[in-house]
Amino acid sequence: MIRLAIGLLPLMAAAGTVSAQDHSQHPSAQNAPQTPAATVSDPHAGHDMSAMTSQAADPHAGHDMSAAQRPAQTPAQTQTPAPTQADPHAGHDMSAMAPQAADPHAGHDMSSMTPQAGNPHAGHDMSAMSQAGSQASSQADPHAGHDMSGMTSMGPPDVPTSANDAGRPPAPPPPAAALSGPRHAADAIFGEAAMSSAREVLVRENGDIRTTAVVIDRLEAGFGDGNENWAWDVGGWTGGDINRFWWKSEGGGDFGGDGEVEGEVQALYSRAVAPFWDVQAGVRQDFREGGEDTTHLVLGIQGLAPYWFEVDGAAFLSTEGDLTARFEAEYDQRITQKLILQPRVEVEASASDIPELQLASGLTHVSAGVRLRYEFKKEFAPYVGVEWSSDLGGTADLTRAMGGEPEHTRVVVGVRAWF
Repeated sequence: MIRLAIGLLPLMAAAGTVSAQDHSQHPSAQNAPQTPAATVSDPHAGHDMSAMTSQAADPHAGHDMSAAQRPAQTPAQTQTPAPTQADPHAGHDMSAMAPQAADPHAGHDMSSMTPQAGNPHAGHDMSAMSQAGSQASSQADPHAGHDMSGMTSMGPPDVPTSANDAGRPPAPPPPAAALSGPRHAADAIFGEAAMSSAREVLVRENGDIRTTAVVIDRLEAGFGDGNENWAWDVGGWTGGDINRFWWKSEGGGDFGGDGEVEGEVQALYSRAVAPFWDVQAGVRQDFREGGEDTTHLVLGIQGLAPYWFEVDGAAFLSTEGDLTARFEAEYDQRITQKLILQPRVEVEASASDIPELQLASGLTHVSAGVRLRYEFKKEFAPYVGVEWSSDLGGTADLTRAMGGEPEHTRVVVGVRAWF
């Protein structure tokens, strides 16, 4: 190893000489010329700044303030101060402006004073306003100062007013010539015969329209008290609004037993004597199995009473001189447009005892019931209901003497229709 190190010494010395010569050809970093740093251009370069007011010298210029102890700041002081609002008159020449009057309250503590709304008329002379206002108010009413107590309220001359208006002059009667002509003025032009025929056509086509209808008020079967029966009550009419021919029929029978059927038929002339009211007159014929048929004269009234009660009352005078009467009333209470509840009551009376009919004088029979019907159509409505009936007074005694029951309650099922 020693021999190897000694052998390498000449080589290392030669390499150092070559390296020194190589670096000698380059200038050193210290001797190399340095390029000066580019200076920032002055934005005011070339401007005449002689008129600018020099800023006050900083009294602390050149002092080392790093060691100065800063005063403790409160949280409020650490907040960023609000920017100062620019003066809108900055740069304006205000020398010609008149100085404002000094505030008389300057320096006073006004925090406890309640602000008052300024008077818009403060400093104005209002002495002439009251006189002018009184003059204007007096000029507004053209009747100011006039006595109006004798004036009466007046309406337009062609408009009727109250009969208590004493100030309205009475209307003069029509001239006598206005009532001297014919009853129908057209008769004087076209002749009475021609106009009479025309009026008959007018009444027939517009005021006397003829109609015909058949009404099945009750067609039902009853069940109860060990008695099953059936009954009908139908009627109809034909004619106009004033004069009509009416017919009515009612009766019934038992499903079991001997099956006897009793009924009646009426043929009536009906005359309208008032709105919703007709007077009827005609004949009635009774039919009885195993009994004598009886004929009656009929005089009755039929109509629509106040509160929509349908009323039918009649008196009957038989060929035997027996006087009887019957009164019926019913009312339609609509629960819905199609569901209708109908209470109904009927009372019969006789002026004398009629043994062959098992009737005593006075009230002879009463019945009351209620029926609930559903109108599938106006012309067709099935119903169910309940009805109670009873003989009264001496008639009830006659019924018991014959072995019958004077009182009955039954459930009814039937149909009501018209066409």
